[in-house]
Amino acid sequence: MEIKHVDWLNFLARWSEEWADAHGHVDELSPEDAAARRGRWLGADPATEADIAAMEDRLGRAMPPSYREFLRVSDGWRHAGGFVWKLAGTREARWHNDEMGLGEDFDEFWGEEDNPEEVRAQVGLWSRALQLDVESDITFVLLDPEDVGPDGEWAVRVWASWRAEDPERYPSFAAFMIAMHQEWHTLAPDRSSREGGPTFVNGTTRTQDAAVARARTAALSGRHEEAAALLEEAGKYGRPYAHELLDQIAQLGGTRGRGVQMPHPDNPRFLSEQLPLKAADLLNSGRPPEDWHYSDPAVFPDTAQTAADIQRAVREGTYRYRPGGAFGEAVHEAREQARWGDTDAAWQVLRAVIPLWEPLGPGHIAPVGLLADPLLAPVLTAERRLELLRTPRGGESGPAPAPAGDRNPDGLSWLVRPGALRPWQTSTSDYRMILVEGIAPDELPALLGSSPGTPLSPPLRQWDVTRHHRSGQRIFSSYDDKALLSVGRAGPDWSFAFEQDPSAGFDTPRFVSPAPAASAPGGRAIVIWHERRRGTPVFHVSAGEGGTPRYAFTVRGGTLETSAGAVPVELAPPALGFDAPDADGQASAAAQALDAIARIHAVTVPRLALTEGRLHTFESLSWSRPPGPGETYTTISIG
Repeated sequence: MEIKHVDWLNFLARWSEEWADAHGHVDELSPEDAAARRGRWLGADPATEADIAAMEDRLGRAMPPSYREFLRVSDGWRHAGGFVWKLAGTREARWHNDEMGLGEDFDEFWGEEDNPEEVRAQVGLWSRALQLDVESDITFVLLDPEDVGPDGEWAVRVWASWRAEDPERYPSFAAFMIAMHQEWHTLAPDRSSREGGPTFVNGTTRTQDAAVARARTAALSGRHEEAAALLEEAGKYGRPYAHELLDQIAQLGGTRGRGVQMPHPDNPRFLSEQLPLKAADLLNSGRPPEDWHYSDPAVFPDTAQTAADIQRAVREGTYRYRPGGAFGEAVHEAREQARWGDTDAAWQVLRAVIPLWEPLGPGHIAPVGLLADPLLAPVLTAERRLELLRTPRGGESGPAPAPAGDRNPDGLSWLVRPGALRPWQTSTSDYRMILVEGIAPDELPALLGSSPGTPLSPPLRQWDVTRHHRSGQRIFSSYDDKALLSVGRAGPDWSFAFEQDPSAGFDTPRFVSPAPAASAPGGRAIVIWHERRRGTPVFHVSAGEGGTPRYAFTVRGGTLETSAGAVPVELAPPALGFDAPDADGQASAAAQALDAIARIHAVTVPRLALTEGRLHTFESLSWSRPPGPGETYTTISIG
């Protein structure tokens, strides 16, 4: 309903008829409510102009427009929403006298200097407002004469002691009454069912249910913004599926935590879509696993064990989203791409089959369960989630959206850009990596593992790698430099192993390149170590082939520190400008060297997987040689 043009007579008559029908089966009503049911009218007789004038003379203020228009139709109202049982007319409205002594505490809190202006504007509310509630469940309805809009409307503020929140603001009395009609609609079906009454159906419910149906069709056709507008309105009336469908749009639109009620455990979406998302939310919130009440057999006897298994899998990063049909087959393929770092290829697989996706019921419009899959959730960037929302699916048709672009940059020079490996920061990151030809990522531990049979971890987030591999380690040695390497595909027939911010700095005399060991099966291997955060920039490249060293060079602070073998012309340090006197010039030279390596070998490493995704990891052999005769080293023992 358009708030600026309320047809008060029809609006109030419809509300009264809906209320009377909903209470037609209730025997125990107050005399006033029984009369309202018989007369099918919750209001009173219209106020005359003399009544309104007398009220305004008594209160010393002209009333705002929509309240005056309401009074001309009904001089008061019963059951405004669920918690205000009688609303004031011309005779009952009075200035609030703060009998509960709320003003002092609220004003002190609202008046704090760091509060926003709209919060500080509430100071003095309890001493200046016009009180409209006559009978209520400790709920105050206050017209604020100092919060006046350009149309002359006074804002209405509603406060209930049991809500423990600031007063809720409505821009006008008309807006308040429409919201109370909506509030009553959200509560009436539940109360009617508890009291054994008939199904709550009326013109309003039929209108809003039809809007939900149109919204669902629009959403499945890719018109999610149109759908969201319809669902927002229907949700205010508590219509079935409105909040659930809107929540799915919000989840893919990047917002979470709307507090939507979970579907019943019998609903197929409970275990496959919503429960894993709840588990992911719990994990990301940092709350303890004990907060997971879905695994309580006393509450969920049929699904508790499955819920516990889902929570554990999400916490360990092993949960897998498993929809059925052709879409499910594509999800499996996309996971295989994502777990080796090829997130762009994973999205291309998913994008191709979104039109084939089928909902699990009328409360389902999108495969939001993807967002709980630890490998596929990072693939769904904000742009890709919107593309998914805009793609027709579930048997509906519509224009295909413009495709979201790839996220992984070409070449390797992006590694030296500020924030490259920490998008939430502007600083650069140190790193070391190995590029290996002819070897699959899962074969790298056999070549470079710290011990025979070194396993790959489950896919891990970057911040979990050290804790996973070294949570129980108590002895650390300065000569033992084992890297914790994330692995994946680096291009056609190439794999990578990558460590961000090595704990040890590059030590030229003691460094042992793993390139020969990595190339032992017969291909080529390239090691790159780049650090800028330890004061003096260092850039090192070494290469091996067939188990034999081929070339290597190290530049430290603009000086060629070491060089061995036939360094390719494209990587000659002087030609690239490594002799620049400043750090920025040396960073530019490193960028050129990285892109030259990428061009020569057609390799890259995936930024999205390294920064936001999960990758398998392992502990490598030491990149430093043991101490020689007479050399000293430090060993630290903890605990």
